[in-house]
Amino acid sequence: MKIYTLHTKQNLPITIEEAWEFLSNPKNLKTITPDYMGFKTLSGDEKPMFSGQIIQYIVTPVLGIPMKWVTEITHVMDKKYFVDEQRFGPYALWHHKHFLKEIPGGVEMEDIVDYKVPMGILGQMVHPFLVKPKLTEIFDYRREKLIELFGEYKTE
Repeated sequence: MKIYTLHTKQNLPITIEEAWEFLSNPKNLKTITPDYMGFKTLSGDEKPMFSGQIIQYIVTPVLGIPMKWVTEITHVMDKKYFVDEQRFGPYALWHHKHFLKEIPGGVEMEDIVDYKVPMGILGQMVHPFLVKPKLTEIFDYRREKLIELFGEYKTE
């Protein structure tokens, strides 16, 4: 069983409160997801984030085929981190940790995604040229969208 990890960090020129308000609101996930993914929340985004929250989405990750994705928010520490785990969806395993940390002039946002592709050895064979590049593209889009929304972090 091969488990892959995607690890990204991004600094934003906003307060920890602004970052938390935006990033912990499930309704904002659509804003930072590429349009071609056909991302739509079906349920679970009516309340502020809490441990045990179940959120249902429709996504179109491959070949324009819509797929249901169900995640659970398993851990939340206000203005520090939250974790979402897939309960049903395109991955054999999806465990996504979101960390926020105050830094001079802004906030550091860190994402660590541990995931396993389905279909055993076949999934592992397509991972390098299908799954990994798609995930990288989605997180690159996220990075650019957050810069567009909040500005670019400047170091002195």
